Amino acid sequence: MSIKTIESGQQYNTAKLWQIGFFALNNTATNLYMFILAFVSYYATGVAGLTVVVVSTILTAMRVFDGFTDPIIGFVIDKTETKFGKFRPMMIIGNVILASSILLMYNVTHLLPESLQIFFFIAIYAIFIIGYTFQTACTKAAQTVLTNSPKQRPLFAIFDGVYNTVLFAGGQIFVASYLVAKHGGFTMSLFTELNTYAIILAGIFTVLAVTGIGSKDRKEYFGLADNNVKTRFRDYWPILKGNRPMQMLVIAAASDKLTLSVLRHAVVVVMLFGILMGNYELSGTVSLITMVPTVLIVFVGVWYARKTGLKKSLVMSTWIGLLSFSVLAAFLFMIDPSTISLENIGFATIVFLVLYTLGMGFGGLPSALVIPMIADISDYETYKSGRYVPGMMGTIFSFVDKLISSLAPAVVGFAVALIGYRSEFPQIEDTLTTSLYGMTIFLAFGVPIIGWIISLIAMKFYNLDYKKMEEIQEAIAEIKEQAEEKKTTVV
Repeated sequence: MSIKTIESGQQYNTAKLWQIGFFALNNTATNLYMFILAFVSYYATGVAGLTVVVVSTILTAMRVFDGFTDPIIGFVIDKTETKFGKFRPMMIIGNVILASSILLMYNVTHLLPESLQIFFFIAIYAIFIIGYTFQTACTKAAQTVLTNSPKQRPLFAIFDGVYNTVLFAGGQIFVASYLVAKHGGFTMSLFTELNTYAIILAGIFTVLAVTGIGSKDRKEYFGLADNNVKTRFRDYWPILKGNRPMQMLVIAAASDKLTLSVLRHAVVVVMLFGILMGNYELSGTVSLITMVPTVLIVFVGVWYARKTGLKKSLVMSTWIGLLSFSVLAAFLFMIDPSTISLENIGFATIVFLVLYTLGMGFGGLPSALVIPMIADISDYETYKSGRYVPGMMGTIFSFVDKLISSLAPAVVGFAVALIGYRSEFPQIEDTLTTSLYGMTIFLAFGVPIIGWIISLIAMKFYNLDYKKMEEIQEAIAEIKEQAEEKKTTVV
């Protein structure tokens, strides 16, 4: 057992650095699938032949379905105990389902008769969601067994933040600067190559994540172990109703998720870089330029979290992201966006790069900080009621989070339909109109600003700061100690 004694005498279950780093790859594996599915709209409309509104509606409905599968799978995780642990089997099962469903979705849908395409697409997407939920639920739930040290828990955000920065920035470079040019746009051959790389990498990441959590996925790390309060499925609602920190974190994280989902949506990237600035390839180059500063921002945010707590770091980063994008949105209305170019770097380009980097870096940091914060709320529930239900806590959180963030494809789809794009999404070669100009600014920067304001309001009522978490871990440790003493006395 890996235990570290701190100055106050309090003992914590701590992990080795490589274990945290390896396990964080579980989230990267599922984010890889999220990244490639950001382009599914172009496959569904351009290859399979479905309409913009139909695809947007399907994607929104599927996200709602995704939310409803979470509590069920969370309950299954909490009730699962095998010789291979609680979390590892779910991670492997989830990844196998994800790979299989992507292969079927992209290789069969467009070959079917038109009358069957929608139904097949929906069915396979539903299977994909079940696999996604199995694997991603473990990222949140297994945080409780990985480490419970308030100083060590934020370290997950460093690995997660760096991995995701490389994934989303590097992935955008790969798609915009290489695949689109190689395949002549969003063609079937592009999707085949992109999906092949994603499936292989996600499989490798999952194996490493399983290795990282291996020695921790044991009963002695499960909450209060033998003193667990029995929990039934109908206890979901009382837990949600009685856990105020969870309610506030759900609101904050859901608004952040909606923000990033809209901001990173393939259509919004095309509108911002391909049409507004007139150079889609610039999106990949900008991602490359901002990658190192974004990684440094993650280190700054986690350093601050280890000093002051996860809550303060989240609030600080959200404020910086909000202010940066507010100034950037106003700036883009005052200049000609086509003057932003790396071939002739001027004042406009420098201002854009600085503000865009600050907004993306600090605005994206909360999504990495939220994952260890879910472990805090799970420990709070154990402290408050005696229940160790990390699967339930993580998936209740995901349920509401996904219901809200499911609005992303609908927001984008209906927003572009509102300005005339009803049969297809905006394309790189489209002419910039006044309505397209305004809608691009709203989707790329206005939606994030609104989301971050909501997040800051929610954090006003979230009380699990650094001091409170130390108190909670001390109380849980005392209960475990008393249980051990009682067991020894009986023997």
